[in-house]
Amino acid sequence: FLTFKGVSQDVHIRINLIGYEASHPKKALILSKTPINDAWFIFQENGKKVKEINPILLKKENWAPFNYYYEGNFTDIKTPGTYFLSNNTQTLRSEKFLIGNYPPIHESVVGFMQTQRCGFNPFTNEVCHPLDGKSFYGNRPDSSYVDATGGWHDAGDQLKYLITGSNATARMLMAYQWNPSVFEDKVNDLGLPQPNGIADVLDEAKWGLDWIHKLHPSREELIHQVADDRDHLGFKMPHEDAANYGWGKNKYRPAYFANGKPQGLGKYKSESTGVSNVAGRSAAALALGYQVFKDIPGHLPFAAQCLQDAIELFEMGKKREGFQQGNSYGAPYRYNERTWADDMEWGAAALFKATGDKKYLNDALHYADLIGFTSWMEMDSAAHYEMYPYVNMGHYALWQVVDDKIIRNKLADYYEHNLLKIQEKADKNPYGVGHLFIWCSNNLAAAVATQALLYEQMTGDVQFRPLLQNHLNWLFGLNPWGTSMITGIPADGEYPLDVHMPFWILNKQVVPGSLVDGPLWSSIHDKMLAIRLNEPDEFAHFQPDHIKYWDDFADYSTNEPTMDGSADLMLLLAHFAKPKIK
Repeated sequence: FLTFKGVSQDVHIRINLIGYEASHPKKALILSKTPINDAWFIFQENGKKVKEINPILLKKENWAPFNYYYEGNFTDIKTPGTYFLSNNTQTLRSEKFLIGNYPPIHESVVGFMQTQRCGFNPFTNEVCHPLDGKSFYGNRPDSSYVDATGGWHDAGDQLKYLITGSNATARMLMAYQWNPSVFEDKVNDLGLPQPNGIADVLDEAKWGLDWIHKLHPSREELIHQVADDRDHLGFKMPHEDAANYGWGKNKYRPAYFANGKPQGLGKYKSESTGVSNVAGRSAAALALGYQVFKDIPGHLPFAAQCLQDAIELFEMGKKREGFQQGNSYGAPYRYNERTWADDMEWGAAALFKATGDKKYLNDALHYADLIGFTSWMEMDSAAHYEMYPYVNMGHYALWQVVDDKIIRNKLADYYEHNLLKIQEKADKNPYGVGHLFIWCSNNLAAAVATQALLYEQMTGDVQFRPLLQNHLNWLFGLNPWGTSMITGIPADGEYPLDVHMPFWILNKQVVPGSLVDGPLWSSIHDKMLAIRLNEPDEFAHFQPDHIKYWDDFADYSTNEPTMDGSADLMLLLAHFAKPKIK
C-alpha cells in the first residue's frame, strides 16, 4: 500500500492489486481524513495519461479512522495492460494493476495444496503421519487400526477433515471442468517436478479422491476426521509431529467414524445428528471424479471405483439424514456444520449426470426443495462453518442436468434471493461488500463472488457483476489494510507474510497461493482464546473500529492459511485466468 502524508492530508489509495477483467467493473477508493480536491488520472505503465477520473465522495458508512471515501470509476477502460492511478503531479500514486486476464494464480493455489499433503509431502520431501489411524465411534473395536493415511493437513494445523477435504476435492474438479485449458502439467502424481500427462489440479484432486476411498473402507463405514486439537502444541514440521494421542509421540492418531451422533473423546462434544453432509458431499466429489477420470486413458478402473463409492455414500446419507460435525478434545472450537440437504442435492445431481438414473434426479429435486434458499447469506451472524460450504453447489449442479425451465428458474431464484440479501448490506459501505466478518470471513467473500458467477452462468443476468467484483477486490487489496489476502500474491505487492504456518515460522518459507482466514468483527476477535500480537500491528493506523485483521502469526483467527478456503478460489481464478472456451 502507498501512503502520502501532508500538512492537512493523510491519503491512501486502495485498488485491486491483481487487477480487473476487461469486461468487469473497475474502481479504486481514495481514503482520506480531510477533503481532497486533486485531479486524478489513470496512467499506463509507461506514464501515458489515459483517462481523467472525477472521484465521487461516497455518502455511505465511513469506517474509522477515515472520514472521507472517494470512489474513482474507470470501468470503460478495457484495453489490456498495466496501469496506475495518480493525481496529475504523480505525488499521490497507486500500485500498478492489470486490466485483462488474471495471471495464473490458480496454479499457485494448486502448489499450496501440494504443500498441505499428508503422507508423502513434495514440499518437504518427507513422509508424515504414516500411522493414521486408530478407529473410534465405528463398527470395529475402539483403537483398532484403520488406514486413514493421505489427504491434506488443515493448513496451519495438521488435523485432517473430510468436512473440508471433500469440498476441496470437488471444487478442484469443478474448476477443471469449468476451464480445463488454463491448467498446467508440471508435476507427477506425487507432486514432484515431472509431467505425467495429467493436469496438476487433477493430480491434486486425485490425492483427495484416493483419501476418500480410504475413509470408506466398507459399504457402511465412513471416517470423517483424523486427529483432534491435541495437535496444537505449537509450530512443528509435519514429519516431526510431537503430538501424543496415547500411543507415543508422532505415532498413531485417532480416526473418527461418522455415526451421526455427538462425539468427543475429551471435555467437549459435538452436536451431530446424521452423516448426510459428509456422505453427500463426498458422493458429489466422487461422482465428479468419475466424470473427469473416465475420459483419461488408463483411469477407467479408478473412475469406476469412484462411481461405486459415490453410490454407496449417497445411500448412507439417505439412511442417516442429518449433519456430522467436527470433533474437539480440549478446546471449544470445532467445525459446527448444520446444513446437509444441499450436500445431498449436490451428490444426487452429480450421480444423475454420471448414471442417467432418474431416481437420482428425483432425489436431487427433493433435497433442493428441502434446502431452498437456506444460507448464511440470510443471516446476520453464524457459528464457525455452520452453513458450510458457503455456496450451495447442489443448486448449480442440479441446474446443469435438469431440463425443466420452471425448475431451472427456481434454482436461479434461490441464488438471486441470497445475493440480494448480500447486496443490501454491501450498499451500506464504501467497499461494496456484504459478507459476514465471522471466523474465515475470506471464505465467505469468495463464496459471494462464486455464487454471483454461477448465477450469471445460469441466467445471463449480470446484475450481480459489481457485487462479484467488489468481493474479489476485497480479497485482492481493495480493503482497509491495502493487502491481498493470498500469501505471496502479488509477489511485488502487499500480502500476508507473518502467517500462522509452520513453514513460515520455522523456516521463513513463503508458500504462495493460500487464502488466509481474514478479518473478524472486533466483538469476536477480542474474545478469541490466546490471540495476541507478537510484533506491533503494522496496520494499526488503518484498523476500523468494528473489524480487525492482523498480519501476525500469533493471530490464528485472521492470519492462518486455510486449505479449503484456498480451494474455494479455484473456480473463480480459473474463470478469470482466460476466457472460457465454449
